[in-house]
Amino acid sequence: MDSFLNKLSGWAESTDESLTRLRARLGLLHPLQLVPYRSYGTPERLYVKGRLLTDKGIGEPGDDDSRWRNLLNMYRRFDSNEIAGAQLTVHPADGSAHPILTDEEGYFTLNLAPQMLLAPVDFLWHPVDVALQQAPAPFLTPPNLRSSAMVLIPPPDAEYGIISDLDDTVIQTSATDLLRMARTVLLRNAHSRLPFAGVAEFYRQLQLGRNGRRNNPFFYVSSSPWNLYDLLDDFLALNGIPPGPLLLRDASLKRQTAAASSHHAHKLQEIENLLLTYPLLPFVLIGDSGQEDANIYREVVRRYPGRILAIYIRDVNRADRAALVEQVREDLRGDKVEMLLVQDTVQAAEHAASTGLIFQEAIPAVAADKMKDEGED
Repeated sequence: MDSFLNKLSGWAESTDESLTRLRARLGLLHPLQLVPYRSYGTPERLYVKGRLLTDKGIGEPGDDDSRWRNLLNMYRRFDSNEIAGAQLTVHPADGSAHPILTDEEGYFTLNLAPQMLLAPVDFLWHPVDVALQQAPAPFLTPPNLRSSAMVLIPPPDAEYGIISDLDDTVIQTSATDLLRMARTVLLRNAHSRLPFAGVAEFYRQLQLGRNGRRNNPFFYVSSSPWNLYDLLDDFLALNGIPPGPLLLRDASLKRQTAAASSHHAHKLQEIENLLLTYPLLPFVLIGDSGQEDANIYREVVRRYPGRILAIYIRDVNRADRAALVEQVREDLRGDKVEMLLVQDTVQAAEHAASTGLIFQEAIPAVAADKMKDEGED
């Protein structure tokens, strides 16, 4: 079956590439668009990732966007025209230049070593310039197409990092109800999709920590496809939720093995990469009881003893899921890591304050933000 699916996927992608090139020759494509993703690194290594596509024609989201417009924009996100074999140059702030080619899905990824210590432009973020040098024929190379990839580098005095799920942890998705999830994902935009009450203030307090410097880094690990990157990044910004690298999943069947395509394997691999990149940084893990977060986080605790400070699992109000979380919680007692199944962000904030992750005085701010969000629902 896997062989058949791989062949079918390869045929579909080859056909799509041929049609895209034909449309380019006929002048029927939108201009090229360079889309860098937020990523992460260290003073010694920078990880830069992005994609070269034709412009999807998706404008800024608005409060009054109709469901039809949202549905059309969602279709455009997945009906993308990727540009393979384009020549790009990555320029970090040290003045060096690193050539790279886009792959068959239009992605570019590069691990590079800067030649000097980079200064952040906004707390944790370091800009890396990416420029298109030459698009493959028959695509036209627009003059001076470039963009800035933002790379997060935690400072030496960061107290801890936070790894958070997105769907049903930060953003209301209803992943346990397929029909409701489909309506939410397809018919809403970054303005009309809702955060969980109080999550923005709770996350801001975790970023602030106890040293008051707002330098604890956030990382968002999700099984959502890269096609949704713009929607999710806009959602975080519109709701005042701390930005962080969005570690999403490639939707292409051709690029996935059976293991790597699973929700569990993808999230575990991305979390492991973070713990290996920052071996001296402890982490707080946040997820929900709707899928496999509790089991994934237990595996992380076992593989990296002493690295996890606390685990918060938002209750999706399903008794069977709650029972599974409680079982994992009991399993972790011997590992001296507390996993909490929480009803809301105030409960999580109260525990975080009691264990010294945030200030006790932060709890009223989280409670006020929760009430404000509930009043807007």
